Amino acid sequence: MSSGLTKEEIFKIIEEENVRFIRLQFTDMLGIIKNVEIPLGQLDKAFDNKMMFDGSSIEGFVRIEESDMYLHPDLDSFVVFPWTSDKGKVARFICDIYNPDGTPFEGCPRYNLKRNLKKMEELGFDAFNIGTEPEFFLFKLDEKGDPSLELNDHGGYFDLAPTDLGENCRRDIVLELEEMGFEIEASHHEAAPGQHEIDFKYSDAVKHCDDIQTFKLVVKTIARKHNLHATFMPKPLFGVNGSGMHVNMSLFKDGENQFFDKQGEMELSDVAYQFTAGVIKHATNYTAVTNPIVNSYKRLVPGYEAPCYVAWSGTNRSPLVRIPYSRGLSTRIEVRSVDPAANPYMAMSVLLASGLDGVKNKLTPPTSVDENIYTMDKAERVENGIKDLPATLMDALLELDKDSVVVEALGEHLHEHFMEAKEIEWDMFRTTVHPWEREQYLASY
Repeated sequence: MSSGLTKEEIFKIIEEENVRFIRLQFTDMLGIIKNVEIPLGQLDKAFDNKMMFDGSSIEGFVRIEESDMYLHPDLDSFVVFPWTSDKGKVARFICDIYNPDGTPFEGCPRYNLKRNLKKMEELGFDAFNIGTEPEFFLFKLDEKGDPSLELNDHGGYFDLAPTDLGENCRRDIVLELEEMGFEIEASHHEAAPGQHEIDFKYSDAVKHCDDIQTFKLVVKTIARKHNLHATFMPKPLFGVNGSGMHVNMSLFKDGENQFFDKQGEMELSDVAYQFTAGVIKHATNYTAVTNPIVNSYKRLVPGYEAPCYVAWSGTNRSPLVRIPYSRGLSTRIEVRSVDPAANPYMAMSVLLASGLDGVKNKLTPPTSVDENIYTMDKAERVENGIKDLPATLMDALLELDKDSVVVEALGEHLHEHFMEAKEIEWDMFRTTVHPWEREQYLASY
C-alpha cells in the first residue's frame, strides 16, 4: 500500500488523520490475524522493536517457558483504517515476530515466506509476483447478531441488482479498499447465490499476502456494517460452488517476466514449463497447506468448478493448473485448488518451493490435458497420467509428510506444529457424530 515511509512521515499522517490507536498485526499459523493494540505514546517503543507479547498464547507459536516474543513493525505496511470512530482513527503495521535474542522466529509464517524468497534469489530471480482471487459468501445476521445460513440474494455469476443484493456491500468494500491504496481490478457476483469475488492487482509475494489478510479484515468489517456476515469458509453450503482463492504466479528478474518467451511454445519460457512441472509434481503434497481445514475437501469434488485432479492446460478450466491467455508482463500460471482458508504466507511458501524444485531440476511437465477431465472415467484419467488430489484433510496430511521439498518449505517449527494442530482437528471431526449420520441411520438401524 504505502511504501518507503519514514518515521517522520508516519507521525505526520497520524496527526493529519487523527489516529489515536496503533494496531501491531501479525498472522498465526492457522492464518488468523492477531493484533496488539497500543496507544500513540508507545509508538517510538514499537519503532525500536521493543514491543513484546506472550507467544505461548498463540496457536502454533511457543510453550509457556519460552513465551516472550518481540514485534518488529514493517514501516511499509502502515495504513490508516478509514472506518474508525469519532474517538479517532486506528492505524496498523504488519509485524514480523522475533525471539528475545534478536533472531527471527521460525514459527512466524511471514518470516518463513521471506526465507523461501531468499532461495528464489539464489536461483537468480528477484521477484515472485502473485495475484489472487479470494471468493467469499455473504450471509444475513440473525436477531442476536450471529451468522445465519440465510443468503442475502439469489444472484448468479456476474448478476446485477435486484438479484444481487450484496452489490451495495461489495461496492462499499471496494471503496474502503481503494481508500487504503488497493488497486481493484474487478468485483462481481460469483456462481453461487450469496457468493462474491473482488480481484486486486498482483504484487510481490510478501506484500500480496499482507494484502490478502487486510482484504479479509476489510470484507468482514464492512459486511457487518450491512448486517451481513462475510465468510471465507471454502464450502459453507452443500450443492452449490465453494469459494476458492485462485493463485496467479510468475517469476521476475530485472523487471522482466521470466515466464514469457516470444519464441517458446505457447510463448512460454523453459522456466515457466519447469515451474509448472514442479507445481504439478508436488500438488498432492502441498494440498494440506493450500486447503488446510476439514471443510476444504468438501469443495474439491467434481461438478462445482473446483479442481480435484492433478493436471495442467493452456485452454481448459477443469485442471489444477491453467495458463491464462495473456502474455508479456502478465504471463503467469494459475493454481486453482487453493482456498481462502489457507494461511497465505504458508501457501505461497509451498507453491514457490514446489515451482523452484522444477526450475532447479529442469523438470518437464506431463502432457497438457485439453479436454474436460470431469467427463473422463477413472481408467481414462490413469491413462492420461492424471492423479487425484487428496480426498480428506487426513489424506492430505499423510501426503505432506512424504515430501521433503514441502516440509523444508515450511521449516521444522511450522511443519511440526501444523501437523499436530491438524491431526487434532481431523480427530475431532472424525469422532463427532454429524446430523447427516442421524438422518441416515437413526430410524433404519
